[in-house]
Amino acid sequence: MNIVMIGTGYVGLTSGLGFAGLGNRVACVDTDSTKIAKLDLGQTPFFEPGLEEQLKAMQESGQIVFTTELESVIDGAQVLMIAVQTPPKTNGQADLTYLDSAAEQIGRLLNHESLIVVKSTVPVGTNRHILKIIRDELTKRGKDDLVSLIRVASVPEFLREGSALQDFLAPDRVVIGADDEITFRTVEQMHEGIKSIFLRTSIESAELIKVASNAFLATKISFINEIANIVERTGADVREIARGVGLDKRIGPLFLRSGIGFGGSCFPKDVAALKSYAGINGYDFRLLNAVIEVNNRQRELFFKKIVSILGTLKGRKIGVWGLSFKPDTDDIRESAAIDIVQRLVGAGADVSVFDPKAMQNAARVLPNSVVYTTTPIDAASGAEALIVLTEWPEFRGVSFETLKSSMIEPIIFDGRNALADLDLERIGFSYFGVGLCDSHKS
Repeated sequence: MNIVMIGTGYVGLTSGLGFAGLGNRVACVDTDSTKIAKLDLGQTPFFEPGLEEQLKAMQESGQIVFTTELESVIDGAQVLMIAVQTPPKTNGQADLTYLDSAAEQIGRLLNHESLIVVKSTVPVGTNRHILKIIRDELTKRGKDDLVSLIRVASVPEFLREGSALQDFLAPDRVVIGADDEITFRTVEQMHEGIKSIFLRTSIESAELIKVASNAFLATKISFINEIANIVERTGADVREIARGVGLDKRIGPLFLRSGIGFGGSCFPKDVAALKSYAGINGYDFRLLNAVIEVNNRQRELFFKKIVSILGTLKGRKIGVWGLSFKPDTDDIRESAAIDIVQRLVGAGADVSVFDPKAMQNAARVLPNSVVYTTTPIDAASGAEALIVLTEWPEFRGVSFETLKSSMIEPIIFDGRNALADLDLERIGFSYFGVGLCDSHKS
């Protein structure tokens, strides 16, 4: 099929390359000429495992092209996919400015029957709103014969940063929200080659499934963090509790890892959006209020633990491992790690950091006083404490004997419990995790 993807952000580019890999012909459109030029050179604008290799392979096969001009590729498009950003407003509602703009442009240019597929995460009612914008633009142009031939489908994405291509090719489910059999079949044809559950729903249900899924996963994280906070007052071990709870088939083990809370581009935004949508419709979603409160408080409690053990931070060197919101990405949006580093600097600490991929992005938002190093050992050299904020697997492979000898004080605060099973106390570290039975050792 001929597909035009509007937007080359995380969702648009990953999905575009995924559809190209399935044998579709894909044209990716973005108004950012610098980004398009970079993509033309075979370079991705963000880090995602396997994505750059997929980009080069699809370019070599001729399955994908990039352009800033929608009018140059729209004529042959059977499907127009919209994957532009929908950032949160201050009240938590999604900002649909970019989505509306894309719809208006489609309406001004489209001259043939086509299916509009919305991949962006949007509030309930947005797909029909987008369809109306396009049809209104067609009417203004005197294209009344086309109005009834333009259809819309909501096909939300469930890509996890760090495993996006794998998620695209082997998804848990493909949700298709549509009104008619032709649309359902067209979307399924686009995904030919993917073995998964294809769930047909109403447009409104599909719009809500994405934010409901993320809100539920965020709730599991906040729940286990509340348990971790109880654990630190009882001498239990949250890892054992999480395993015992997760073995219940009705609950499952995923997203039951305690730490400093969730971040990234999806969970905070989608939780806030669902809460806002509920409020607009006259319902106070109290559970989500608590999820947000717990997540914010988790960072505060972790920082207070550091201060309570170290005392004043003013003028003291602190090493930090990890800046991205999760491993295998350079994304720092809503990253708890960034928040903790800002708190450390605000308290007067001299902070040195290392992250395998996110330091360039972090440098745009962190204070100028933060020092960026080339290895994990360098970040902790001469430090009075090391703080682990992202569970990059590389951190487990360092020489902890070398690390210990490089630090002034061998103290580790692990906000992700990433090193909890390495028995670092055995070689002389004081180790403090989140919700561990040994968290009060000194």
